[in-house]
Amino acid sequence: MPDLDTIRRALAGYEARSVEDAEKRAAVALVLREAAGGPEALFIERARHPGDPWSGHMAFPGGRMDPEDAGPRAAAERETLEEVGLDLSGAEPLGRLDDLEGRHAGRRSGLVVSAFVYHHAAPGPLRPNYEVEMAMWVPVRVLSDPDHHVEYAIHDDLRPFPGIRVGSAEPHIVWGLTYRFLEVFLSVTGRPLPDRWNGFR
Repeated sequence: MPDLDTIRRALAGYEARSVEDAEKRAAVALVLREAAGGPEALFIERARHPGDPWSGHMAFPGGRMDPEDAGPRAAAERETLEEVGLDLSGAEPLGRLDDLEGRHAGRRSGLVVSAFVYHHAAPGPLRPNYEVEMAMWVPVRVLSDPDHHVEYAIHDDLRPFPGIRVGSAEPHIVWGLTYRFLEVFLSVTGRPLPDRWNGFR
């Protein structure tokens, strides 16, 4: 399992692929904290709302850019503060992951999502807002542990998607866009996930 110094060095030397001309943009924050068993990553379970294509998903805090946001990083920091009450202004920026296009049920959405990685030395209690069902810290070692790798089938698509179980309850499966960001993060930090897409990425 990579420790925080290894993650810091790996991301410092990584040049992320960015998309500059997207019409629709969003951004998320992959926030890390140190714990006795090694680094932990912050995940949220999104609240369930009718019409929201990502309703109920496990994700990183984040959301769509607002016109007043200075850029994707500002959007990720604003959304993290709004969604879980975590102020990233004093956190250590560790790097950026590749921009990815959001999808719903495997279909392209046209929304480009950026992901920024932070280390927060003292995150304190989280305060989820109405958009968040719950927030949890998950050991990074769990993310690359094959015992936590599962297949996830959504109701309107018979194909199972690769996923990672991060909690004890059935909804706590990371899949889709967040899984794809984890693929980038773990590859950059030296613990790549196996290719489990079976040709339907």
